[in-house]
Amino acid sequence: MEDYAYVLDYLAEGRPEEKGYKHESLVLALGQDEFKLFELTPKDDVTIEIGEKVYIGKDLERRDKIKHVKRRIRWDELTHTAQGEVPFVVKDIIHEKEDRFIQFFNDARPVTKRYHMLELLPGMGRKKMESVLDERKNGPFKDFDDLVKRVPIVHKPKKLVKERIVKEIENPEIKYKVWVAE
Repeated sequence: MEDYAYVLDYLAEGRPEEKGYKHESLVLALGQDEFKLFELTPKDDVTIEIGEKVYIGKDLERRDKIKHVKRRIRWDELTHTAQGEVPFVVKDIIHEKEDRFIQFFNDARPVTKRYHMLELLPGMGRKKMESVLDERKNGPFKDFDDLVKRVPIVHKPKKLVKERIVKEIENPEIKYKVWVAE
């Protein structure tokens, strides 16, 4: 269960294409920890901003803007605005929770005998993967700056992580998932 989600789009009048259109406000959001996509019902008379972090956890007393979580949704159920917002929100989450994502570089293991988790990152080929594995023998990476300094061949690790997360969100059928929950 997600406790926080980031607003991807706010539909003040709901989805006009839905059956039984009720002019009911709707929030499309991305979960902070498991990157689940949600349709949320906002409370009446609240201001909702795109990119805003809102509480959606079980403690109803703490929910200051969201009345309830309606349902989980798929990528193709997002508006074009929401789809365009996903990379920016994912970038913000990576920045906010950098320790979690650098840990991936410290702990990544082989997926099969011939394929390594690091190779799941777009642009991370065998040579870069082996450089990361060799350097982490000298100790864990403290943060992304440390990774780039110690393994200069990996130029923009945050971008690689962001692209992988977005790919997993867009394609729920992807074989190996690293960050997006089922």
